[in-house]
Amino acid sequence: MTLDLLVCDIAGTTVQEHGAVYAALQDAVNAAGGDVDRPAVARWMGADKQEAVRALLGSLATDELVEQAHADFSSRLADAYEQRSPEPFAGVAELIGELRADGVRVALTTGFDRAIAEPLLASIGWDRDTVDALVCADEVAAGRPAPYMVFRAMERCGVHRVDRIAVVGDTVLDLRAGTSAGAAAVIGVLTGGVDVAVLGAERHTHLLPGLADLPGVLEQL
Repeated sequence: MTLDLLVCDIAGTTVQEHGAVYAALQDAVNAAGGDVDRPAVARWMGADKQEAVRALLGSLATDELVEQAHADFSSRLADAYEQRSPEPFAGVAELIGELRADGVRVALTTGFDRAIAEPLLASIGWDRDTVDALVCADEVAAGRPAPYMVFRAMERCGVHRVDRIAVVGDTVLDLRAGTSAGAAAVIGVLTGGVDVAVLGAERHTHLLPGLADLPGVLEQL
C-alpha cells in the first residue's frame, strides 16, 4: 500500500491533555441542569462537542441552553489547559515530520470547534506548517462516527483514494468514522484511556500502544 494521507485525532491521540476535555464536558452539562456521570460522558468521546452537549442534556436541550453549555465547556477547558498544559505524546511530532518529508500528507481532525483547536495546537507550538490540514467538527454536516471529517481532510489535502489513507484515533467513534470512510487502515491507539477490550471490539485493522508506534505498521502495509 502507498500511503497518501494520515488522518489523526488530536486529544488522546496526538496530544496528551490529561482527560481535561471530559471533565470540562461533564461539569458544563451538570452546571446547565443535567445529571451525567463519567460513564455517560465517555460514550461521547471523540464526538462533536456541540452534539455531545445536546445529547447529554437530553430533554432539557434547547438551542439556547446548548449554546450556553458549550460556551461554558469551552471556558472550563481553557482554564484546565492553563492549569495543566497539554503536550504532544512522545515521538509524535517527529513522526509527523518524517511522514511529511516522505511525501505523506498529515491531517488532524477533532470534535472541538476551531476556537478551541487552534489555541490548543498553538499552545504546544504547532502551527499551519506542522500539518497539512486541520478539520473541526463544526465545519462538517455531522461529527464522528460520520466519515465527513475524514473526507474533508482528503479534500483539503488533495487526496482522492480512500484505499491510500490511514485513520488513527483513541476512541470508538474515531474507529467508526475511519471504517465508515472506507480507509485502508483504521488504527486504534491506547493513549486516550479507552480500555483495550472496548476499543478492540470495534472494527479496526490495528491496535497500537500509541501513535509513535505507527512506523512498524506502515512497514507492513
